[in-house]
This record gives sequence, structure tokens and C-alpha cells, in this order.
Amino acid sequence: MPTEPPASPWDFGAPARWPGDDDLVAMGGDLEPGTLLAAYRRGLFPMPSGSRRGDPPAWFSPVDRGVLPLDGLMVSRSLRRSSRSFEIRVDTAFAEVVDACGDPRRPSGWISPEIVAAYTRLHDLGWAHSIETWRDGRLVGGLYGVAIGGLYAGESMFHHARDASKVALLALVERLTDDHAGDRLLDVQWRTPHLASLGVVEMPRAVYLARLSAALAVPDASFLG
Repeated sequence: MPTEPPASPWDFGAPARWPGDDDLVAMGGDLEPGTLLAAYRRGLFPMPSGSRRGDPPAWFSPVDRGVLPLDGLMVSRSLRRSSRSFEIRVDTAFAEVVDACGDPRRPSGWISPEIVAAYTRLHDLGWAHSIETWRDGRLVGGLYGVAIGGLYAGESMFHHARDASKVALLALVERLTDDHAGDRLLDVQWRTPHLASLGVVEMPRAVYLARLSAALAVPDASFLG
């Protein structure tokens, strides 16, 4: 059972006051566990606002949110075959997954040391989880995100072997597809061309926030412990 941290002192404001044409909603605050959980429960997520240590976090709620319907993941026959060559583990190497996702050599990398530390604290409290793909005893891919009730907010993924991150996503979808699947929400922030090829769709902010409210009332996914 996750541990609820102290409440955040910060207020993100009512969604009606957020800019209607800008994904960026707020700047400032902190990355304490209580602040992160309050943000996700309101439909926001953080990203660094600059490259310098100590720059304030930026808080986003995309006007068009990237969401993967649990019945919409596109799985080719080759991916299904490939999935049989990996072992799936959950939360056995969270720090290693986040470090791999934050590798500074990756193009368009945004995961700062502050982000790593913040999500590691969330993991220690039972809110952040990794889905990992292993081969021959070696971690070769995975993803991590925040789970609150029926919300799984995906943050990033990586692969060191062909299809390893896609297989991690497939494993996540399969494990979220339970009796509450219709109310669960798999959030991926933005719909990129790569994610669109896997079945990710865009959801208007107002629709996302309504779906989020319902998802937060759903029990936690059993495989997350």
C-alpha cells in the first residue's frame, strides 16, 4: 500500500483558470512527493524549465493529451513473437530504469538529476513503478511512471535491445487490463509519431480531466503490489 506523504503547500489553481491554448500551466513550486501527487491528481506533470540546477519546475497539462486506450495498443505479429524472448519484471530495478531513461546521450533528453531524485522518492513511497524487460539476466529495456488508483502516468521508456521498450509497454497494458480496465487511464503526456504508431490518441484537456476524476476512484492495479 503506498504511503501518503505530507500535503503540498502549493496551489495549481482551478483548471478553468489555466490557459486554454498553452500546454504550460504553471512554473515554480517543488518536486516533493506531496507536490507531485497533487499535480498528477489535478492532471499535471513536471518537466525542468532550464538546464541549471535549481531552475524551477514547469508544470504541464497538454491541451491535447496523449492517451493509450488499453484496447487500442497496436501489436504486430512480429512484436508478439519478440515478446516471448524477454522476461518481464516489475519494480526490481527502478533506479536503473530511470537512469537509463535519463541518459544524457539520448537526443532531447530532459530527465535531470532533480527529476531522478524526485521519482526515486515517489518509488520508495510506493507511487512510482517500473516495468522492465530482461534478457539473459540483463536489463535491456523498460519504462517508469506514476500509479494513483486507475491512473498510470507514463514518464519515459528506453531500450538497449530491439523491441524491448515496446514489450514493456505491452506488458503494462496487459497487466492494466482487468475488471476495471474501462475506467483506467494510461497517460503518455503527448502523442508523438512513434507513440501514434502504437495506438496513442489525443484527448482534449477537459475530457482528460473528466476521465482522470473517474480513474482516481478505481482500485490500484494488483500487480503493482
